Amino acid sequence: MAREFADPRVVADAQRYALEYLAASGERNIFPTPDAIAALDAFDEPLPQGPGDAHEILEQLHRVGGPATVNQIGGRYFGFVNGSVVPVGLAAKQLASVWDQNAATYASSPLCSRLETVVEGWLRELFGMPEGTVAGFVSGSSIATLCGLAAARYRLLARLGWDVNERGLRESPALRIVTGDQAHASVAKAINLLGFGQACVDPVATDDQGRLRLDRLPPLDDRTLLILQAGNVCTGSFDPIAEAVARAREASAWVHVDGAFGLWAAVSPGLASLTRGIEDADSLTADAHKTLNTPYDNGVVLCRDRAALAEAMKFSGSYLPNDTHRNGMAYTPEMSRRSRVVELWATMRYLGRSGMDELVSGLHDRAVQFAEELAAAGFRVLNDVVFNQVLVACEDDEATRATLAAVQASGECWCGGAVWRERAAIRVSVSSWVTSPEDVTRSVAAFEAAREAVAG
Repeated sequence: MAREFADPRVVADAQRYALEYLAASGERNIFPTPDAIAALDAFDEPLPQGPGDAHEILEQLHRVGGPATVNQIGGRYFGFVNGSVVPVGLAAKQLASVWDQNAATYASSPLCSRLETVVEGWLRELFGMPEGTVAGFVSGSSIATLCGLAAARYRLLARLGWDVNERGLRESPALRIVTGDQAHASVAKAINLLGFGQACVDPVATDDQGRLRLDRLPPLDDRTLLILQAGNVCTGSFDPIAEAVARAREASAWVHVDGAFGLWAAVSPGLASLTRGIEDADSLTADAHKTLNTPYDNGVVLCRDRAALAEAMKFSGSYLPNDTHRNGMAYTPEMSRRSRVVELWATMRYLGRSGMDELVSGLHDRAVQFAEELAAAGFRVLNDVVFNQVLVACEDDEATRATLAAVQASGECWCGGAVWRERAAIRVSVSSWVTSPEDVTRSVAAFEAAREAVAG
């Protein structure tokens, strides 16, 4: 290994294969072919009894693994709100991989400590959060939501005289969670992991777009955790955040906003009205690897109550540093963490305010184009396209499902399925800066061809 560590050809091989992959991303199948998936059988082998050849290992990954990847960095992948990658973010991640930093503490990486401090300030500014708001840099919104709700649990119980860290949940004062009945599944997961259970949830009826209905919002109090949504995963709709937050503030309730992909609407003057009120929430979550197009994985939790998040994520140990520098692990569940802040910093530093606006508003423009062209082709668009989500259906559920399967098999583009208001639907998530007007038109043609093939 010492020889290979000093041999630039190993890293050069990976760089060459990466450049070949990038060069072909525009025309590569969006989803791997059956043959490419079948070729993965080559990886099913016994554990080697001794060291292998680094060049051969990388060649196998490129030759066998590359064709079996989902081509989400191109312009025609519309599944799961997965973004592409801004080139400088990808390059920064490669550089950070060579550095191999552990972003746990200042002592383990002064660079990551400083960059987290810088990006924390940028995020506060972008989302209008007050000075003192703290950011935790995590893998994604699932963990970010867990962090935000854990901070809420700590603070709400502390106000009632109960230290959950010392006394646990047994016999603790009862808390209530209020959220729309279309909340994301990751919210339910976080609720369960934190020991609340679904019995603590008071679901609020939503309208035809999945927005929480204010006229159905129950009275709130100081034992309430209100969870709002900035971007419904099917329709892209936003809860009436400002109005709901105002009610919560009057009642001393905690407000968490799940903004995995939608929170970034705040950076675009033309879309910022969708997120009005987030600046008054207690905690927010966002995924940079979605709308901002950083490499995976890159999530953020923001909490205006720094002490609540730090107490909820509390750690101790005589070997751990206790100093005035930022120690990132104080605001996340993990101690050992990769240096994901490097590519987030690079992406934000490169784009700036105007670049982020151009990226985010561009996703909305392409989504509107997608909806208009699908409607003109005779498909039924089921949602108001307020952000980057398009929900579409055929004449009946059977035709919708069959058309989706044909689109996915075409290799031209890829979308996911959903059930919306008991109706089968095709979910188009426009999340890539690469997506061009031509990509949208080409994808709509794939929809039409799929529908015709199904009809026979």
